[in-house]
Amino acid sequence: MHLSSLSKNLVLSLVSILFTGLLFSQSLESKIDALISKQFKSNTTGLSVLVAKDGQPIYQKAFGLANVEEDKPMTTNHVFEIGSITKQFTAVAILMLEERGKLKVTDTITKYIPDYPMGSQPITIHHLLNHTSGIKSYTSIPTLRHIIKNETSTTDLIDFFKNQPTDFLPGEKYKYNNSGYILLGYIIEVVSKQSYEDFIEKEIFEKLNMTSSYYGHRSENITLRAKAYKQRNGEYQDADFIHMSIPYAAGALMSTTSDMLIWNEALINNKLISKSSYDKATNGSYLNDGKHIGYGYGLQKKTLNGSPSIEHGGSIPGYKSMGVYLPEENVYAIALSNCGCKSPTLLTRKIAAIAIDKPFLEVEDAISLNNEQLQKWTGAYEFDKKVVRHVIAEGNKIFIQKEGKGKMRIFPLTENTFFYKAGFPKCEFSTNEKGEKTINIINEGKNNIGTEIDKAPPTEKKEVTVDTAILKQYVGVYQLAPNFTITITLEDAKLFAQATNQSKFRLFAKNKNTFFLKVVEANVVFNSNENNEVESLTLNQNGAHLGKKIK
Repeated sequence: MHLSSLSKNLVLSLVSILFTGLLFSQSLESKIDALISKQFKSNTTGLSVLVAKDGQPIYQKAFGLANVEEDKPMTTNHVFEIGSITKQFTAVAILMLEERGKLKVTDTITKYIPDYPMGSQPITIHHLLNHTSGIKSYTSIPTLRHIIKNETSTTDLIDFFKNQPTDFLPGEKYKYNNSGYILLGYIIEVVSKQSYEDFIEKEIFEKLNMTSSYYGHRSENITLRAKAYKQRNGEYQDADFIHMSIPYAAGALMSTTSDMLIWNEALINNKLISKSSYDKATNGSYLNDGKHIGYGYGLQKKTLNGSPSIEHGGSIPGYKSMGVYLPEENVYAIALSNCGCKSPTLLTRKIAAIAIDKPFLEVEDAISLNNEQLQKWTGAYEFDKKVVRHVIAEGNKIFIQKEGKGKMRIFPLTENTFFYKAGFPKCEFSTNEKGEKTINIINEGKNNIGTEIDKAPPTEKKEVTVDTAILKQYVGVYQLAPNFTITITLEDAKLFAQATNQSKFRLFAKNKNTFFLKVVEANVVFNSNENNEVESLTLNQNGAHLGKKIK
């Protein structure tokens, strides 16, 4: 009788656990579905998403189209170029070679590239891995556009940037840099006596049984390759061609969400490198002055709504990618998109946050406050380094504006706590012991506190009216750098600007050929030749940037 009762209770407990797990799974699915469906529709370019817990998928779906022209739906088996997520493979390859005694990350790069120009201080492999070398990133050099479509040897690619002036001394600063990973790929070839492609495919993909991962070749026939797109004037177009010898070890790999889970599991379970090497890659690093930076070796240490995270994204013409691993919860989220117009970075972070039951705040979570409640916290606040932000109430809305930048709306969670549209940062208002109003902007777990000062808000810029016939002359595509254009469109007699892989913003006329933005402190000047034909624009934002009209 006792055993029968015990068995019955055990069965009931198991049923309860299974039922609770089922409810959580259904809730997770519906929440993630709702989030993704806001951005990815059935008739648009697509997205492949996977979320795993303890190494097992708990959510895996595809949205939208893998091929728009042929109306082919995206599947979870489709293959994408993963852009800079490639860097973690390159970094792990270096660490594998270090563990085999073939190199040390403290080695100077001239040990493997003897003719590389060296300044007053040596550049090490470590500096390349964590973007502190000071070497100029080749993707920022305007003349890259002349070779971007051509097959280029690694030595020629290195020659393209090696004589450029450095941005700073090694270890002095952190600045994301693609050149460093080109050099790392070459060092892998020198040390392993294999091509970078062969090393990655044989030593990593084959060993881990990542059967749907490749070194990218755009001409290679891959049955389930998701087609690459860009968006112009609301229409999907083929993405700009780039020969994959150009991104190379900084961004030339291809994969699927399932294979990326295999990869993440291999890292955390030390199948390729030891725990100490993995820690070196994921714990960030230090500058010469002792300041800690989140970037380690091909991976970045961050926090996600209070939970430690390890993250990296990728971008290459026609594709965007983002991966987030949460070690405390052992949750991994990866999302791959086949349009440069749709970045999954924030989306993936929001998905991961849902999976650990720490969801981001959404606009729908905001409460309503009356004008008196909003006015309570208006004013100017001074932060470190004399940075000033203004809090401005307009009707039933409240905004925050950093001097020199555009206004950003914030949404009330309580009378004293507000959040940005993206769900972060949070802004907490209070009064200190001196009776002064303060604001604490909390981002990635870090506090940034400002105290009220007596300063008037910035004056609103005045817009003038410009004839539509003149505005039509400005419509077109302007190239400011390789893979970076600004597209100007005219909609309902209003001019809009959209930079590569960025949102579209309205331009407001200061005069007939000069326009300003309200979201950032910037203006655009359209330049005409002697025949009064518009031939270029100048973007004035942290300096003047000239863009030739190409379409």
